[in-house]
Amino acid sequence: MTKRPIRFTLHEFAGSMGDFGTLLPLAIGYIVVCGLDPAGFLVMMGLANIVSGLVYRLPMPIEPMKALAVVAIAQQWEPSLIHASGFAMGITWVLLAGTGAISWIAKQTPRAVVMGIQVTLGILLATEALKLASASWLLAIVGVLIVLVFRRSKYAPAAIVLMGLGLALMFVNGGFEAVRPVEFRLPTLVTFSAEEVWRSLLLGGFAQIPLTAANAVIATSAVISSYFPGEQVSSRKLGLSHGVMNLVSPLFGGMPMCHGSGGLVGQYFYGARTAGANVIEGMMEITLGLLFAGSIAGLFAAFPQAIVGAMMFMVGLEMVKFAKHLKVGPELVPLVATVGVALLTNMAFGFVAGLAADRIVRFASGRRSGS
Repeated sequence: MTKRPIRFTLHEFAGSMGDFGTLLPLAIGYIVVCGLDPAGFLVMMGLANIVSGLVYRLPMPIEPMKALAVVAIAQQWEPSLIHASGFAMGITWVLLAGTGAISWIAKQTPRAVVMGIQVTLGILLATEALKLASASWLLAIVGVLIVLVFRRSKYAPAAIVLMGLGLALMFVNGGFEAVRPVEFRLPTLVTFSAEEVWRSLLLGGFAQIPLTAANAVIATSAVISSYFPGEQVSSRKLGLSHGVMNLVSPLFGGMPMCHGSGGLVGQYFYGARTAGANVIEGMMEITLGLLFAGSIAGLFAAFPQAIVGAMMFMVGLEMVKFAKHLKVGPELVPLVATVGVALLTNMAFGFVAGLAADRIVRFASGRRSGS
């Protein structure tokens, strides 16, 4: 198989911003609430983006591990505990990929459950988007209209128009007053204890594992197959890349990171078709981390939330559309079980509920055919 080309076009640039909607709120929380060093946070994320793009030769998002991020921000974890949680995830995913456990889990996961996870994520993204949009409903509606009008534009892709509008509003509202003089800052080597690694697993890591398996590994592999027919990225390879990047990144101030089906849908929706989107995003993050670490929290916070909400809302709708590939019939039962339980509790429980519902449906169908 020949290597896919890497392109650096206007649409790849637009696609590189496609997952900003999920990144910005958690990035602000990590930096402002938990005191994570922006230099390490951004530079390691940028490097992970570039390496992932070169390895997969496809758009391959890098995102915060959401369950861990929410717990860490809510409980105001110290930076060392956040780094320890990333390292714990690195060990976990090297083991899951190396032993073949994640491949076995992927084979046991029916298509309806995968789609249920995608639909759940779409609903959650859309719900969160509406919260962000409430900051200015008028601006959010304008943002949605811009997406509808410019999404397929050759010369003004929607994500670039939206980012330009956001930056213009920041300038008008004095948002750039947060910018400090350029100061070159490298990530520093960080330390954490074995006790913190174990404590991070107890506080949030064990809950993160099934979520990562369902969304960042199994569902991401399925989205790649849908968007890029002929391209097969195995669950084992995705699991291994989760392991490697989380073993390395925390040592230099990085957060727990993962791929993600929602991020991939966002990148594709706004124009990404090659790894060029990853390289572009990575270079932006590295530049911000090295030169503007002291300004980044203020800049992120000043960007209009309603625009972020508009971008995220459209990605959420796109995620829900994956359910259209499922025919009316027994497969709807595990999908509904997955979505229902996930929305009432979390995606990890929804994943387990979907698997259980699928087994019950298969057992009932077997009994009827045998009677």
